[in-house]
Amino acid sequence: MERRARVFDPELFFRALADRTRLRLLNLMGDRDLCVCFFIEALKTSQPKISRHLGYLRRAGIVAARREGKWMHYHIVPQADPHAARLLRETLAWMAADPETRRDRARLENACCRPQKFVRLQHAPLPAPAAEPRVVPVP
Repeated sequence: MERRARVFDPELFFRALADRTRLRLLNLMGDRDLCVCFFIEALKTSQPKISRHLGYLRRAGIVAARREGKWMHYHIVPQADPHAARLLRETLAWMAADPETRRDRARLENACCRPQKFVRLQHAPLPAPAAEPRVVPVP
């Protein structure tokens, strides 16, 4: 089944950017993929609320998701429309300077599940599978 190219909808784009929670989510993503659990930790809000706002950003074509097992990871999509790309870039720069979104980023960097925590382990070998318990005959 072929997917049709999405036509840029400026109204949907601006509505997606017109919500504080969605702006905070975009600020956290920046140039990396983030799992929903990271957003929950950094924004201190519920998973359903985070997922609802991420869904809105997906419908607007601002973010995309990839599944990794049972986890969804989100990232910002480069905008094909040059005006939208410029507006998004400027909005993200503006949000990066906002005191509330700076606190969000600080909470993300200090979270117990922060993305950088596991970077060193990405290419490490997986642990060996647990051996079957040996049954020792009783004499």
